[in-house]
Amino acid sequence: MPEEIIRSLSVHGLRYHYRLLRRTEPAGPAGWPGGPGTEPVLVLGGALQGMFGWPQMDDHLGQVADVVTADLPGMGTADPLPPGPSAAVLRAAVTGIVDDIGAPRINLFGFSYGAAIAFGCARHDPGRIARLALGGVPVHIGEAQREHWRRATRRLAEGDEEGFAVLAADGLMCLDPDRPVYRRELARRYVRRSFLHALSDGSPHAADSLHRALGDRPDFSGGLSGVPALVFAGEHDTVTAPERQREFAGTIEGSRFLTLPESDHWVVLERSDEVAALVTRFFTDRPVDGATAPAPAPLPHQAPGEGGGVRRTVPVRGA
Repeated sequence: MPEEIIRSLSVHGLRYHYRLLRRTEPAGPAGWPGGPGTEPVLVLGGALQGMFGWPQMDDHLGQVADVVTADLPGMGTADPLPPGPSAAVLRAAVTGIVDDIGAPRINLFGFSYGAAIAFGCARHDPGRIARLALGGVPVHIGEAQREHWRRATRRLAEGDEEGFAVLAADGLMCLDPDRPVYRRELARRYVRRSFLHALSDGSPHAADSLHRALGDRPDFSGGLSGVPALVFAGEHDTVTAPERQREFAGTIEGSRFLTLPESDHWVVLERSDEVAALVTRFFTDRPVDGATAPAPAPLPHQAPGEGGGVRRTVPVRGA
């Protein structure tokens, strides 16, 4: 069994935690798996994606690197963030983790809200970031999306937790039946349950994450240079259109942009193995253009070819 270490830290008086999973495969000759190792990988998601929510990353990245996941302030079991801008606090929390594990540099993966944190860290301290991978980047949130989330927060204020969970989850997904999304309903149920689970545990993070999305807009301006970067999106992302994410990738010197088919903003759920394999290739300096990964097995109620396909390869399309 790989060694797992859980540590608690504090930043600005807020307690937070991280989990370090030691690499499972020894360094070996070039090849896969068991090829050359890479710098530790820190994985950052949103409020609903705590430090135990990335098993696919453990499986893939754990063969080539130490994997670090975190409950930063405002996430998981960490202390809530106070009202107001939070970017500086979260950057300091990430720096605290990097310092605590004693790594001169890390690979940094950020998804959705975590992409804003990761990009901010890379811009403010690029010398600590070996490679940067960003997915589902919320570069632009339109007014219709914001109004949907406002309705969700009003439901919660009225005591309708179920209604809040439905609206909050649906606002993060593509529900257009003409735009195929693999395992859409499975992902939809999972996200709804995640919101309800957070509320039943007395955690404020689920509602706070929407309030932050409405009031604490992340800064994706200014560009970035000196850090190899990969940006990817689900082709039907309705939170921020892939075209806008592609434009954002263009502000990062030398970056690559990819889309993953038949997925939306929750591509890390719908295409979890493909995302993990893609990120692992990038962090080990292997080609990502034309990379393929097997499609997941069908659900019991699906026929072959339904919901994304069976026994076929799924292309990861390049910019």
